[in-house]
Amino acid sequence: MAEINWTREAEFWLRDIFNYIATDNPDAADRVVEGIYEKAQALIDFPRMGHRYAPVADREIRILLYGHYRIAYLIKGDGNIDILGVFHGALDIERYLI
Repeated sequence: MAEINWTREAEFWLRDIFNYIATDNPDAADRVVEGIYEKAQALIDFPRMGHRYAPVADREIRILLYGHYRIAYLIKGDGNIDILGVFHGALDIERYLI
């Protein structure tokens, strides 16, 4: 079974999402962050459920969608997963993943 590792960068993005939403609605911020986390946990059983991120051909980077957010993750050679970041759909993620 795969293990999921949240990188420091991914944790930063998740905190930023929480703080942004919490300024208007702390309960909604909790729900969104918890939903993102739960969606990522599904990768333990289904690591390839996200679509392949084509611009990076030499590594298996995939994108999993949750509402308006994209969870970028890397499937490593040992089958474990690194969550690279959580990005709002309007953000150009190429500058962060390439």
